[in-house]
Amino acid sequence: MKKELAAKYDHKAVEDGRYDKWVRAGYFTAGDKSKDPFTIVIPPPNVTGILHLGHAWDNTLQDIICRYKRMKGYDVLYLPGMDHAGIATQAKVDARLKSEGISRYDIGREKFLDRAWEWKEEYAATIRKQWAKLGNSLDYSRERFTMDEGFNKAVRHVFVTLYNEGLIYRGWRIINWDPEARTALSNIEVIYQEDPGKMYYMNYETVEDHEHFIVATTRPETMFGDVCIVVNPNDEKRKHLIGKHCINPANGQQLPIIGDDYIDMDFGTAIMKCTPAHDPNDFAIAERHGLDKPICMNPDGTMNEICGKYAGMDRYACRDALVEDFTQRGVMDHIENITHQVGHSERTHCVVEPYLSQQWFVKMKPLAQDVLDHQKDPDSRINFYPERFNKTFTQWLENIEDWCISRQLWWGHRIPAWYNKTTGETYVGEEGPKDPENWTQDEDVLDTWFSSALWPFATLGWPEETDDYKRYYPTSTMVTGYDIIFFWVARMAFQGRHFTKERPFKDVLIHGLIRDSQGRKMSKSLGNGIDPMQVIDQYGVDALRFFLATNSTPGQDMRYIPEKVEAAWNFINKLWNASRFVLMNLDEDMKPEDVDLSHLSEADAWILARLNTVLDHFNENMEKYEFALVGNELYSFVWDDFCSWYIEMSKASLQSSDEEVRKAAKSTLFVMLNAIVRLLHPFMPFVTEEIYLALPHEKESICLETWPEKVAGVPMRHIAEMDRVVSVISKLRELKNDNGLKPSRRLSFILKDLDGNVIPVEENQKAMIDRMAKSDWVDHLDGDLTVATVTGGSIYIPSQELLDVEEEKKKLTSERVRLEGEVARSTKILSNPGFLAKAPAAKVEAEKAKLADYEKQLAVVIARFEAIAK
Repeated sequence: MKKELAAKYDHKAVEDGRYDKWVRAGYFTAGDKSKDPFTIVIPPPNVTGILHLGHAWDNTLQDIICRYKRMKGYDVLYLPGMDHAGIATQAKVDARLKSEGISRYDIGREKFLDRAWEWKEEYAATIRKQWAKLGNSLDYSRERFTMDEGFNKAVRHVFVTLYNEGLIYRGWRIINWDPEARTALSNIEVIYQEDPGKMYYMNYETVEDHEHFIVATTRPETMFGDVCIVVNPNDEKRKHLIGKHCINPANGQQLPIIGDDYIDMDFGTAIMKCTPAHDPNDFAIAERHGLDKPICMNPDGTMNEICGKYAGMDRYACRDALVEDFTQRGVMDHIENITHQVGHSERTHCVVEPYLSQQWFVKMKPLAQDVLDHQKDPDSRINFYPERFNKTFTQWLENIEDWCISRQLWWGHRIPAWYNKTTGETYVGEEGPKDPENWTQDEDVLDTWFSSALWPFATLGWPEETDDYKRYYPTSTMVTGYDIIFFWVARMAFQGRHFTKERPFKDVLIHGLIRDSQGRKMSKSLGNGIDPMQVIDQYGVDALRFFLATNSTPGQDMRYIPEKVEAAWNFINKLWNASRFVLMNLDEDMKPEDVDLSHLSEADAWILARLNTVLDHFNENMEKYEFALVGNELYSFVWDDFCSWYIEMSKASLQSSDEEVRKAAKSTLFVMLNAIVRLLHPFMPFVTEEIYLALPHEKESICLETWPEKVAGVPMRHIAEMDRVVSVISKLRELKNDNGLKPSRRLSFILKDLDGNVIPVEENQKAMIDRMAKSDWVDHLDGDLTVATVTGGSIYIPSQELLDVEEEKKKLTSERVRLEGEVARSTKILSNPGFLAKAPAAKVEAEKAKLADYEKQLAVVIARFEAIAK
């Protein structure tokens, strides 16, 4: 007994429980060595919360690729995993502890890490449930976490190897410091924005001869760390100050005035104060001149002990107090309001402080150059889709700076470095020193991106030569947003190249950001974020996936528009109803091997030929990751060609008295629907599974199906004729609508080819047109004909037939009555002797002109009425 589809499409009923069946059956478990491997590793979501709409988009594109490649015969590994997200997760756990009235310092490092692991387990479970809701065909037997035991081993190995190669070093540098999180940040974790600020102009004078000059700064609070005043030695107006001294108005210390050509003589006052511990350019000046580098702030952004009475103040409170003091003492010359670029922490959003700190760094130039060299080789380069992002990628690598990899956090990979308690000697190793009681391990952890950079190969068991690593690496495609090309893609590229001597992935598919319907970035402050789980509850995951896949081209942002998700649901509903029609018309005991396409009708051949064309386009565009082109062509093909045209055409064949005609139509309906659900499966896996299992099928799940092949032996001789028939039907419907005719109104027409020759009536095609356009294809027509172009020719229709005669008579009669009334009124006025005697001549002439116009209009209406009444 064949399965029937429910009368109405219910996405909840279709999707409920199906994913768990797929996972339990092992459909997504890789390992079929008879096939070629294809690998995608999921960009690991942070264990800081739930997945957002951007994750849904990212995962949908990956899953479409994976399901498509499985059907194309590949051994697909779609590897899941999550990222520990150091600073972000620590901030979340800190907030939870704060809500309990404690801090991490109250419970200590070990207990804090226990709480962080509890957080990870809680949110990892949530993320897995959301992966399931999204339908991600993941191989959970290989799931990884960036802080699991194997990954930790890989991270230590990479750190130690780079250290021994001289590519990791520890040193004092100006870094980006987050006073709220109390950790260093890399340059790309700093977001610059235009902030209002002030430029403070202060009076200085030389000790030697009391000459006055002005120095400007935006950060007066850093003056406690000043070590000198700097002018350009080529500055004719000011170079005489070099060698003299002045007094620091913040602390009364004497500062030397030195010369350095870094100073721009055309900018500001051309005289600069130098604060080496709180500005990277000042640090470079101090290095060149052998100057001290005093730090005047604590890690939490308060002033330290060298700041005298200001010690302990917040940096901004100190600024205000110092400015007030300078104003009262006459030091402040003037204050100017400005707008300037200010760096903010990507995670905590506080203003980043340039800060002298001892940190661990990676020398980036040689690693980046290796990648750049290979980007010139077509056989070993990473291919970007769209290609323009290769320029973004290479430009960043060409201008790369050393990478600060240490973070002052507790949650993360502990740096494998130890310091001897007696000698201060540094030991770096994958395992700790043999006499640990004499050593102290570095308190810092590694930047999250240090471990994430190893994701494509460490997830497969590297540095061990595991079977998975040897089979599935390099990976095939990386799908990610353009916002993390620098954070992640570039780092995976140079770590993969350096340690595996391979590109980590062949292709990188870049997508944009999801914005709201107004084009705004989604954010908590705007309250415009969208929870994908709520969208799934309302419309189903198949509708969400189809919307996400088909509403943006590679590299472009997408706007979330609920009406378009609803349109995707409507499309699925259309497919559902068409499937019900097909199933109702298939024989009860039909099997796939019963298909017989040996006696195809013109309509059967036409739709199968259309399927073959779509398959050609589909395969070509899928390989280029043009999912919007694929999805939109499928939408048109299914909705228009199959549902609106072929199903209607097939009804005549299904009712035929000829058994071969009926069998061909049934076979064509089965072949078409079977192919359509397989084509749509990567986009909408749940509803296609439901329909597939209702059809006669060979596999226990569509997940095990192969990609549809082109239908062989389709007779092409009538394809152009059928294209013309479809065009004729469309044009006839359009003409009726444009002329206000009912769809049932019959029209007569002749058909001519492009050379103007009359095409003789073909009975099968005539029957289709009669059924679908309620019109008569004839061999000959006379009189006034209206022409309309169609595919491969033109149709000619009696102009009179394009009218609803009775309705037109009613309109003409009404207009005749109105005009006759106007003629009578004007005639009466012009027949009045009093009007003619008293009215101005111009008014009399105007009334005569009106009467003449009314009489002409009336004559036209009468003539038209008589013409159509014949």
